[in-house]
Amino acid sequence: MNSLADLPRTTDIAGQPNAAKPAVRIDGVSKAFGDVTALHEAWLAVGRGEFLTLLGPSGCGKTTILNLIAGFLEADSGEIFLDGAPITNDPAHKRQIGIVFQNYALFPHMTVEKNVGYGLRMRGVDKTEIARRVGEALELVKLPGYGGRRPRELSGGQQQRIALARALVIRPKVLLLDEPFSALDKNLRSAMQVELKEIQRSLGVSTVFVTHDQSEALSMSDRIAVMSAGRIRQIAAPGEIYRAPADRFVASFVGDTNIFQATRVSPTSVIVGGFLIDVMPGPLEGTIDGQEVELFARPEELSLTSAGAPGTLPAEVVTKVYQGGYSDFYVTTPLAAERVLVRIHGPAALELWPEGAKIGLVLPKTGANAFPPGE
Repeated sequence: MNSLADLPRTTDIAGQPNAAKPAVRIDGVSKAFGDVTALHEAWLAVGRGEFLTLLGPSGCGKTTILNLIAGFLEADSGEIFLDGAPITNDPAHKRQIGIVFQNYALFPHMTVEKNVGYGLRMRGVDKTEIARRVGEALELVKLPGYGGRRPRELSGGQQQRIALARALVIRPKVLLLDEPFSALDKNLRSAMQVELKEIQRSLGVSTVFVTHDQSEALSMSDRIAVMSAGRIRQIAAPGEIYRAPADRFVASFVGDTNIFQATRVSPTSVIVGGFLIDVMPGPLEGTIDGQEVELFARPEELSLTSAGAPGTLPAEVVTKVYQGGYSDFYVTTPLAAERVLVRIHGPAALELWPEGAKIGLVLPKTGANAFPPGE
């Protein structure tokens, strides 16, 4: 390869990752620390050129998977493959993997140039080649001319870029990112998300990204693996994760949701307050007609209208919050144990109903999800 841009772009005609030849494969890998199982038997394949996110709360096992792929941890069982070759027993320095840590892990006594070229020096690359590739990497992350600076002279966003350049300059087969934006403010974080995605797309480098931020995962990923308590609960494209969550945990963790008391009338329909609602297939398998279940509805799937309107549930506005392009209304209704969030778009939405107003709550007729209670 002559440049970072020469990294292989292994996508199919539709631009989707080539799952038939995964860049990384994890087969039945588990990991325990003493009596605590951090990762139950996990199966995962990362397509070539794919941006896959491990999403979940703290302690769910996502960083454990990252460290197992990197070689910083040894698996208790199972096998790990890189480009089809087993690497389960290979030491970290022999795996062609780039990693960006949460705290960037830049060497404070080294210049930017030395930091970026560190991995190349450890691999015995010629000095002239190191200089060329470091310059190329700095151009890629939009920091040309910064080679002589020290990390303390850089902003948080600039340090993040340098850490990314250091990971990419070795031309890794896989790029691992462990919550790299967690220390950045909101605006800079959003800008860096876009920049990282553009770089990843341009290079076609297979990427595994760890975050607990659901919006970050939804906006950046080709696929998301949602994790909880050391288990992968669902792996799917962001749209599927959001619209068709596999279970209650995924439905609750990814995006805002509201829960209503319901009764199953078929595997794909429920009744809420006397109204029939078609739901996504799958989650109600194993339940029976007449069984009490719970309907999960997204805030944007609900709407408000005048009190007593046909086809509505009685509700009352408790609080409303202006969010710029939309307003959030928090309402109460007898068929929901907690306050219901309704998201209404438009600059004038906030003025529609005052707090304390009696209104009608409109449920979606189709497309919502239902699950057995307490699943």
